Amino acid sequence: MNDDKEAGRLLARLDRIPVWALPSLFAGIIGIGFLFTFYDIFDINVSFIETCTQLVPGCTPPNSAQYIGLPVLLNLAGYVAGTLILSPLSDRAGRRDLLLVTMVLTGIGSALTAVVSSYTWFVVARAITGIGIGADLAIVNTYIGEMAPRGGRARYTAMIFIFSALGAVLGIWLGLWLTTPPTPLPLGLPFALAGKGFGYGWRVMYLIGAALALVGVLLRFQLPESPRWLVTRGRLDEAASVIADMEARAHVISPLPPVPEQIPPAPPDTQALPYSAIFRNATYRNRTFLLVAMWFCAYITVYAFAAGFTTLLAALHYPPPEAGLITAMGTFGFVLCAVVAYAYGEQMERKTWMPIAAAITLAGGVLVALGGSVFWLGVLGSMIVFFGFNVWVPIAYAWSVENYPTRARTTGFALVDGIGHLGGGVGLIAIAPLIPHLGVLAAMLIIIGFLVLAAIIAQFGIRTRDLTLEDISP
Repeated sequence: MNDDKEAGRLLARLDRIPVWALPSLFAGIIGIGFLFTFYDIFDINVSFIETCTQLVPGCTPPNSAQYIGLPVLLNLAGYVAGTLILSPLSDRAGRRDLLLVTMVLTGIGSALTAVVSSYTWFVVARAITGIGIGADLAIVNTYIGEMAPRGGRARYTAMIFIFSALGAVLGIWLGLWLTTPPTPLPLGLPFALAGKGFGYGWRVMYLIGAALALVGVLLRFQLPESPRWLVTRGRLDEAASVIADMEARAHVISPLPPVPEQIPPAPPDTQALPYSAIFRNATYRNRTFLLVAMWFCAYITVYAFAAGFTTLLAALHYPPPEAGLITAMGTFGFVLCAVVAYAYGEQMERKTWMPIAAAITLAGGVLVALGGSVFWLGVLGSMIVFFGFNVWVPIAYAWSVENYPTRARTTGFALVDGIGHLGGGVGLIAIAPLIPHLGVLAAMLIIIGFLVLAAIIAQFGIRTRDLTLEDISP
């Protein structure tokens, strides 16, 4: 059997596996990356007010909104630089080794953030962290998409996304405990530490992030290389070994269907750079433009809430402890949405989820606005907001991965997600200073309106559910 036919047969063996066929522990190992990423995104949400008042002369809780945009923007600029520079190396050198490199970088950035002595160095450290996070997120999503069964790519991306929710909860609640003053319920936490001679809680949070990254590096040494990537590189014996292990594990769960008799040859790996594989091909080029526009608009909404919700509420004259608690309670909606995406993510086409998510987010934002000073209405609205602006994300991750061929899959995801992330920084820079001059309802409508626009753009994208990766993107 020649190499092309053997490569095609290996991919056919892989595509017929109907279940997650890696050890259950590996899901946790992969998930550590998501946990750190979203811990890092959300730890600035509550803690930045304390950071700002310590590092920026004249910064107060009400005016801290005007300072959060720059560190978020530079973090996202680092994210874009990291994902566009490092992610293509994953398409050329492999997924697993780059997953180690990216987690090391994120840990270094988080450790540096913990020890900075000025706002300028805080911004620089956030940029370094972003370099590692950007590439890591792209490679993790690609790895999941290539290892998950074809009928469960969105499902298993959402399974790993549950770790994102846990990271967000950890980041928010630690920030509330470590960086806000003790305040009687329901306006804050009575056992919070700030104001009790403990004024370095935000530094502790970034040290915890560095520790999480170290754990992630140590665990990732156990991961196998993606067999789909090995096939494209002609390393068929290695791919066959990984696939055989996956088949054996899957067979314990349920009998495997036979390998199809008619097997198309595997797509060859062109030796062009991954960017060339995208931009010289009109199909992938057009998909890229659409997905960049979608992610750019959507991330304006996502980062306004994920990185800046507490600061935005403080700018709208909520007391910081109450703003932090409303945000922290909202993260439970994040956990619920990850579970829902895992349970139901494969029930609809990928792009159908976005308008549903936008409608839910809009309902939550309106409830926060109309709730006024009624604390529990603010909490309920916050939970709905966090559910809505996150429920589509793991499904869109899977969709973005599916839009590109193996030879440029990480690169393609890096392009659309990385450039799209600039929307988050631009949104905070442009919108946050306006918040004190807007009513709560107007602020919510402006922020959520970008997610509505992203949902409209997504409807012009392709259908991918339950198709093989090679059929979608040869």
